[in-house]
Parts: sequence; structure tokens; C-alpha cells
Amino acid sequence: MRAVIAEDSVLLREGIARLLADGGIEVVGQSGDGEDLLRKVRAHKPDIAIVDIRMPPTNTDEGLVAAKTIRAENPEVSVLVLSQYIEESYALDLLADNAEGVGYLLKDRVSDLDNFLDAVRRVAGGGSALDPEVVSHMLGRRRVDDPLDALSERERAVLALMAEGRSNKAIAEALVVTGSTVEKHVTNIFDKLDLDATPVDHRRVLAVLKYLEN
Repeated sequence: MRAVIAEDSVLLREGIARLLADGGIEVVGQSGDGEDLLRKVRAHKPDIAIVDIRMPPTNTDEGLVAAKTIRAENPEVSVLVLSQYIEESYALDLLADNAEGVGYLLKDRVSDLDNFLDAVRRVAGGGSALDPEVVSHMLGRRRVDDPLDALSERERAVLALMAEGRSNKAIAEALVVTGSTVEKHVTNIFDKLDLDATPVDHRRVLAVLKYLEN
């Protein structure tokens, strides 16, 4: 697997590069701004671009813009965006059209090496990854006659893992239950939230996010 990293902090960029290398992922390019990132992606055609959401010159949303450009120009290149803070609207904007090969994580997640590398590999493989803190924030919003109230505590836990982009197998492992138990919970969730059921992971994420953003 080949990766390009875009992060204006040299120290953090080098740290991520070392983590990826130790995990068996080849880093073929490093950038400190959006324009150079696009040049590196066009030149190297990596499997995944790992992008800081805020980069020079304005340090607002250059990384998000670059990520969307990469997806438009090179849909075969997966994108994992890193953010210092929970920016829910940016996450939804990134995942709005197609969650396949797209991820959004908080930078703090990088320190959890195993989970970070798992997310990188999942996104590079065409899956998706949404930071659990963002999911919790979205699930925690209350509204009148909230259909989430109909979900059991275990179904809410399954829903949170689904929204992160995890497969039924991964959810079963995380909750220490059987695959058939997870399938039953997923079916109940789709029924209670009136969502179309689908076995395809990234479509499940889109369905869940479409509901959560309302």
C-alpha cells in the first residue's frame, strides 16, 4: 500500500510517516499545503492520501477542498482527512456523495496506533471511517420525537459502530457477540429508523449519516 501525507506541521507529518512505515505502508510523498498535495497525488497515484483539514495559506478548509478535488480527479485514490477538532459539517460534506474510500478522524486518533492503521487500511481498501467522537456527537443531539429513543442501548452501540464504517464482523468483535446477533441488531435498527437495508458497508454509512444529519 502506498500513501501520500499532507500536514503543515513537519513534526506531526514525520510522525505519521514513521507510523505508516512501521505498519508496512510505503509513504511515497509528503506535503505541507494543498497545492503541493495535489501535485504529489497526480505524480504518484497513491492508494490513499492522508490530509490535514486545515493547511496554509488560510488554515481553514484547504485540506477538505484538496480532498474533494482528489476524489473528483482520481476516484481510485482513497482519502483520510485528519482534524484537530470535531467539525461535523466538514465530515458530512466529505462523505455526502460517496463514503467509499473516504474517512474522517480526529488527530488524537493517530496515537492509537492499531486503530489508526486499521482505519487507514479500511479506507484504502474502499471502506469508510468516521471518528467515534463525531459519531457520538451526532448521536447525542436530541430532537422532538427522536426515533433514536426507540433503539435499545445495544442497538445504539451497533449504530455508532456502523456509522464509523465497521463491518458486521468488526462490530461483533468489538462488542464480543456473534455475527448473527449483530445482523439481528442491524435489521432492527434499519426497521426502527425506516432506512433501506443494504449489506454494502459504505452504503450503510451513507444511510446512517443521512438520518443522523437531519
